[in-house]
Formats: sequence, structure tokens, C-alpha cells
Amino acid sequence: MTAPATTGDAFRLPLRRRPPAMLAVGAGHLIGRLPPARIRRILTFCARGARPASYTEASRARRTVTAVSVRCAGQGCLPRSIATALLCRTHGSWPVWCAGVRSVPFQAHAWVEAEGRPVDEPLSTTQMRPIVVVPPGRGPSLPDKALPDKALSDKAESP
Repeated sequence: MTAPATTGDAFRLPLRRRPPAMLAVGAGHLIGRLPPARIRRILTFCARGARPASYTEASRARRTVTAVSVRCAGQGCLPRSIATALLCRTHGSWPVWCAGVRSVPFQAHAWVEAEGRPVDEPLSTTQMRPIVVVPPGRGPSLPDKALPDKALSDKAESP
């Protein structure tokens, strides 16, 4: 087991920006303990009516989250991604929240995307297969590969 470690790019956060970030981090830790279906429902509710976050907005929110939480700065990808999305939502935007896996070697990961790319994530994140995706403004979506064949045929036939 590894201990959480901070990233090398720490920055000073002004005092007035700390309370919302700390609340988002606390909520991220609490929501992250819930079952995946409930996490998806909560995040879907939070994303309703939000405009898509720009890469800059999502990156600023992620840096803010990692500045107030050592765990989020290290190995805590689930609370970090949830807190980043929630912090963006306080400003009226929502990044695309994703949770996915890689099979060889197995790894599960949660991250946020903006403008079609992962926000401040390692290159290996592009090798992940998204399982749950919560976009801004509407409900969760499952990638077409995750849908059963019957669901795909029904989807193709619907107008």
C-alpha cells in the first residue's frame, strides 16, 4: 500500500477561495464512499442545467482541490474528480465526469474531461475505457460499447 503523496506543482490558494474548495473536497469524499449507481445519480442531479466547463476552468478547479487536500493531490482519484466537478458547478459549469477501467494491467480510475480531453491527467488516462460518463446538462451516458447488443439495435431504430 502506498501513502498519498503531493504533486510537485503546489500553489498558494487565497483564503477566500479555500472554503468552497474544502466543502467540495468533503462532499467528494462522502459521495465517493457511496455505491457507483448512487454516485452517478447524485452527479447527474448536480450536472443538470450546467454549461460545459472549459479546460481552463476545470484545470483551475482541479488545482484548487489538490491545493486543499493532500489525499486528492495523491492517490485519491475518485474524491478528486468528484470535488473538481462540484467546484466547477459552483461557478455554473460542469466538466464531463468519467470513471473507467483498463484491463491489462487492471486499473480503475476516475477523472474529468473538458473540451474533449482529460484535465491535467497522465497520458495513460487516454487508454482507459469509460464505464460511467456524466456530461453537463443532461443525464448519465454509457459508452455505446457498454450497451448490450439489443440496446444498440433499439437505439438505432428509434427516431
